[in-house]
Amino acid sequence: MTTTSDITLEAVSSVDAISAADWDACARSGTIVPHPDEAGAVGSDCTAATAAYNPFLRHAFFAALEQSRSASARTGWGPRHLIAREDGRIVGLVPCYLKSHSQGEYVFDRGWADAYERAGGSYYPKLQVSVPFTPATGPRLLIREGVDPARVGGALVNGLMALCDLSKASSVHVTFARESEWRFLAERGFLQRTDQQFHWHNAGYSSFDDFLATLNSRHRKGIKRERRDAVANGITIHHLTGADITEDAWDAFFEFYIETGSRKWGRPYLNREFYSLIGQSMSEDVLLVMAKRNGRWIAGAINFIGGDTLFGRHWGAIEHHPFLHFEVCYYQAIDFAITRGLKVVEAGAQGEHKIARGYLPQTTYSAHFIADPALRRAIADYLKRERMYVDEMGRELTEAGPFKKGNIADPA
Repeated sequence: MTTTSDITLEAVSSVDAISAADWDACARSGTIVPHPDEAGAVGSDCTAATAAYNPFLRHAFFAALEQSRSASARTGWGPRHLIAREDGRIVGLVPCYLKSHSQGEYVFDRGWADAYERAGGSYYPKLQVSVPFTPATGPRLLIREGVDPARVGGALVNGLMALCDLSKASSVHVTFARESEWRFLAERGFLQRTDQQFHWHNAGYSSFDDFLATLNSRHRKGIKRERRDAVANGITIHHLTGADITEDAWDAFFEFYIETGSRKWGRPYLNREFYSLIGQSMSEDVLLVMAKRNGRWIAGAINFIGGDTLFGRHWGAIEHHPFLHFEVCYYQAIDFAITRGLKVVEAGAQGEHKIARGYLPQTTYSAHFIADPALRRAIADYLKRERMYVDEMGRELTEAGPFKKGNIADPA
């Protein structure tokens, strides 16, 4: 435990050490630390932006990860959640894990680890500030509404660096942060990294056909053909949320997840208990898009419903049909977002094939504190070149998008 300017800091080894009320008061407020260029001089009079509701930041989501032991010291995710208290009250926190590997993060630093270890260093353990196994952007410095976000945020950042030293960790990695946090962390010595995902943006569409009308002819016809062919073999598509998601539905979806996860990763990250816990605590935040043929479930995708965003996560199937993946994961997500009036669909990590389906490049942000000065210099040099590459690639991929030139939905 340390103290910074009358703010007391403590790291705890379980999300259950923090009450759901305190955790969610910080997470639900979505308070984001401002950057001086955006909010004037950083001080007690600065304002803070507010993020939309993010289901991945809920105490219930972290509890499901940890209680199911999907994220545990045994799997290489040892909880070290950082708490900031003022006058005994929790005013901020950081979801943080002590890691013994670099799996399940979706921001890749294995090359950094290899180089450091070849030079005689020990890259692990490291501290990871993230939602385990979840490449979705959201606040990482969770600050209660009504306090000075720059002051509490600064104390949390100082606490992360102190925790790095106390844990004998090589580094601290804050991944899928908001851009304002990325800048805030850079002001305090963290290195800046960017990458990209592919997101769909709702330009006020009233229907899927309304969205299709903004595309050029070739892509519009292609999507219509894919949607038609995806359900040509007697397949029906179903949306399950809330009480509609039974244990039988979770059993079917978990079978899909295991089948696909085993092929992609060797060992899927999440276990069956995790999904039951999610079903018990936050089923209203879940959308299962399920495909059925001949009376049985054959494929499905899990999505989480945010305040203005639908977050697509895992997909799997036990029968493989042309274009069914695109229908279940991408087109049904667009349909749902339009119906709910959501602004964005985040379709997860990677996948340039998403561009032809209306999902365009979106920059993602991470920040990295590297304790060793020599490793820090080498990584800083690399990241300068990488950021330039990411920017250029984003421009090129956006230009190759499916939208009509001059259309309001075309970012160009």
